[in-house]
Amino acid sequence: MVGLPETDGAADIIPDAWDYKGRAAVRSRTGGWTSAAMILVVELNERLTTLGIASNLVTYLTITMHLGNAASANTVTNFMGTSFMLCLFGGFVADTFLGRYLTIAIFAAVQAAGMTILTISTILPGLRPPACADLASGGCVKASGAQLGVLDLALYLTALGTGGLKSSVSGFGSDQFDETNRGEKTQMMKFFNWFFFFISLGSLLAVTVLVYIQDNLGRRWGYGLCAASIALGLVVFLAGTRRYRFKKLAGSPLTQIAAVLVAAWKKRGLELPSDHSLLYDIDEKQPAEAEKGSKKSKAKQKLPHTNQFRFLDRAAIDVDPAAKQTKWQLSTLTDVEEVKIVVRMLPIWATTIMFWTVYAQMTTFSVSQATTMDRHIGPSFQIPAGSLTVFFVGSILLTVPFYDRIVAPVSRRFTGNPQGLTPLQRIAVGLVLSILAMAAAALVEIKRLHVARANPASLEKGAVVPISVFWLIPQFFLVGAGEAFTYIGQLDFFLRECPKGMKTMSTGLFLSTLSLGFFVSSAVVAVVDKVTGTGNGAWLADNLNRGKLYNFYWLLAALCIANFLVYLLAARWYKYKEQTAVVDDDITAAVELT
Repeated sequence: MVGLPETDGAADIIPDAWDYKGRAAVRSRTGGWTSAAMILVVELNERLTTLGIASNLVTYLTITMHLGNAASANTVTNFMGTSFMLCLFGGFVADTFLGRYLTIAIFAAVQAAGMTILTISTILPGLRPPACADLASGGCVKASGAQLGVLDLALYLTALGTGGLKSSVSGFGSDQFDETNRGEKTQMMKFFNWFFFFISLGSLLAVTVLVYIQDNLGRRWGYGLCAASIALGLVVFLAGTRRYRFKKLAGSPLTQIAAVLVAAWKKRGLELPSDHSLLYDIDEKQPAEAEKGSKKSKAKQKLPHTNQFRFLDRAAIDVDPAAKQTKWQLSTLTDVEEVKIVVRMLPIWATTIMFWTVYAQMTTFSVSQATTMDRHIGPSFQIPAGSLTVFFVGSILLTVPFYDRIVAPVSRRFTGNPQGLTPLQRIAVGLVLSILAMAAAALVEIKRLHVARANPASLEKGAVVPISVFWLIPQFFLVGAGEAFTYIGQLDFFLRECPKGMKTMSTGLFLSTLSLGFFVSSAVVAVVDKVTGTGNGAWLADNLNRGKLYNFYWLLAALCIANFLVYLLAARWYKYKEQTAVVDDDITAAVELT
C-alpha cells in the first residue's frame, strides 16, 4: 500500500484514497460507518485497558507488591507519563513511515503483549512477593528486582502500545469519510461524537466494572479481561482491512521544526539581510515551482514576516540559488514563521504542565487515602478505592454544560467574546481550581488524621480510619472541573494558534503537557521522599495514618500558586494571532489527543 492509487475505472472514485490492494478507493465498497465502527472498537478497548491499569495500579503496588506509597505513586505517574509521551513517537512513526493502519495494528499487538505479561505476573506466584504474615508489624517482603523487572516490562510495553493507538486511531477513523462529499462530511462529524462517546464509555467501564473485578475477583481476572479485550479489538480491526480507505503519509511537523533549527544553526555565522524580502520563501503565484526544500510548502499560505526570534531567519538565507538544496539546508520563510509561532506559544505550554501534576494525584495519593477510609455504602457493598475516579468523571460531565449554559452567556456580556472566556482565561480558571483542589486535599487529610489519632487502633498500617471516603469528593470534583476548563482551553488555544500547516503539532503540544505533568509529579515525590524520609512522621510515609501527606498537598498548592503567577505574566505577554474559526479539518487533530 505504497505509492499513488491506480484507477480501476469504477465510478465514484475517492480522489485521495486507495483500498488495501493499492487501487483507487471506490465509495460504495470502502470506508463509511462499517469501517469506522471497527475502529471505534479498538479505541473502546484501548481506553478500557489503559485506565483499567492506571486507576487502580497504586493499590496493587502497595498491597500486593509491598512497595511504599512514594514508590507506588511514581510507578503510576511514570507509566502514565510514558504513555502520553509515546503518543508523540507513535504519531511521528505513523505520519512519516508506517501510516495509520499499520501503526494501529502493530501497537495494538504490542499493547496486547504487555497486558498478557501483566496478567501472567499476577498468576504465577514467583512473579510477586509472598503475602504479608502481619501487615501491622511492617514485616512484609518487598518485590524483588526480577519481579519488578517483569512488572515494568509489562507496563511499558502496554504504554508503548497505548502511545501508538492514541496517535492514530481517531485520524484513521476520519480517513474513512470523504470530506469533499457533503453527506460523508456530516457522517464524519457524527463519527467524532461517537468517538468521544466510546472514550467516555471505556473510561466509565474501567473505573467501575473493571476496578470492581480487580478488587473482588482478583487482578488476574481484571488484567486478563484487559488482555482479552485489546486482543479482540485487534482482531476486529484487522477484520475490516478489506473495507478501509488508506491515505498517503502526511509527514511530521516535528521534521519541519528540526529542519528549520538545523538550517539556522548551519548558517549561524551569516549576516541577516536588512530586507526580509531577500529571504527565500514560497511563491504564491507559482506554488508548483516554489519548492526547494519541502514538498509540503506547496500547499501552504504565505505568512507575513515578524521580527521576533530573527536568528531563525537564517534558515531562509539562500546561499546558492543555482543549486538544489534540501529542507535541512534551506527553509522557506513561511516555514520559519510557522516555527516562530510555535516558539511564541512555549511559555503558555510550560505553565500548563503544573495542572497535570495535580491531576496525577487523583490516581495516586488520593486513591491511597481512599484505601484507609470507610468505603461502605450500606451494610455490605464497599466502593473500590480506584472507583473514586467516578466523581472526577462526573465533575467533568457537570462542568461542561454548566459552562455552556451559565458561564459562557454571562462572561459574553462582559468580554464581548462570542466564546465567553478566551482560551487563556479558561486555562487560568483551571489553574485556580487546581490550587483550590490541593488546598481542599490538605484540609481533608488533616481531618482524616485527626479522626485517626482520636482512634488509636486506626494508626496501625492497613487499618481503616472511621471517616467516610466521601470526604475526598471535593478534591476529585475540583480537579475534574479544572480539567474541563484547562483541557478545553488548551485545546482551543493550540488549535487556533498553531499555524495551518502544523495542525498536528497542536496535538503534540497538548499531549506533552500531560506527559510532563506526570513526570513532574514523579520528580516532586522523589525529592520530598528523599528529604522527609519514609518512616513515621515523613510526609509520604508508607503508613499514611502516621505520615504528613497534607504537607505534600500544601507544597503542591504553593507550587501551583507560583506557577499561576508566571502564567499570568506569560498570558499578558502573549498576543493572539488573527482569530479565525476553527475549520472542520482541525477537529481530527483535536480528537487525536484523547
